Amino acid sequence: MSPADDNDRPLRIAILLNSYRSPFIAEIHDSYVRSIGAVAPDAVLSFFYPAEKADDFPDPSDFDLIVVGGSNADPRKKHEWILRVHKFILDVVANHPRKKLCGICWGHQTISMLFGAELVDMETPELGVTEAKLTPAGCRFFARQSGDGVVLLQQHHRRAVGTPPRGFSELLVGNQCFLSHNNTILTFQGHPEKDARCARLRIRDATRWFGLEGDDKAALAYIEQAMERPHDGAEIWRRVLDWAREQHPSHGIRL
Repeated sequence: MSPADDNDRPLRIAILLNSYRSPFIAEIHDSYVRSIGAVAPDAVLSFFYPAEKADDFPDPSDFDLIVVGGSNADPRKKHEWILRVHKFILDVVANHPRKKLCGICWGHQTISMLFGAELVDMETPELGVTEAKLTPAGCRFFARQSGDGVVLLQQHHRRAVGTPPRGFSELLVGNQCFLSHNNTILTFQGHPEKDARCARLRIRDATRWFGLEGDDKAALAYIEQAMERPHDGAEIWRRVLDWAREQHPSHGIRL
C-alpha cells in the first residue's frame, strides 16, 4: 500500500480504559466515541480494559494509534495491572518504535513517569475546563499564532507531572503536554475526549477534593458551570489524528 493510499484509509485506534471498577466506564467509552467520531466519523475504535481483564492489551501492529487513557488509580502504585500497563507501554516503545502513543491524564502521568518524570500531589486539584498556555513549541505543533497561545480542556486530576520526562518537549506550560523528540509519543494532562456530559458524572469528587459539604449547591453549581465551558477538544483531536498519520517520526519538535 502506498503512503497516499494509507492516508486515505480510516485510522485504527486502540484505546486503553484504565479505570478500576469504575461505575462510569461505559460513559467514558461513549465519550471517546462521541469526541473522536465528531472529527473522524470513519475512525475504527477498539477498546481494552487492562484494569479489569488481565492482559487485555492491543496488538500494536493492528493499530495506527494507541491511546493510554485516564484512571482512578495512582500510577505510582505497584498493583499488578498497573505494572502490566507500564510493561505494555515500554514494550511498544522498544519493539514498535514508529508506533504512535497518546497518553491522556493518567496516561500522561504514567508515560511521563516511565521516562523519568516525578509525579506530585496537587495542593489544589483541577475540575472543569481550564486554560493552559502553549509554549513556542506548542504553538508550532498546533499551528497557532504566538499571540493565540491558550488551550482550553476539561481537567479532572489531583496529581500532576512535577518534572519533565527525558527526551520530550513541553507543548503546554506547567508540564501539561509533551511530545517526544522522535515524534512518536504525545501526552496531555487534560481530557480532549471529555464533554460536559461525561465530566459531570464525577462532579461529586469536588466534595472530597475541596472539602465541600455534599449539599453545598452553590459550590457544586460553580464547578458544573466550569465543566460546561467551551473547550478545544475537537481541535486537539484533529491535530492528534493528523499527527497519527505522519510518516516520519524523526521530525519531532524540540524546544
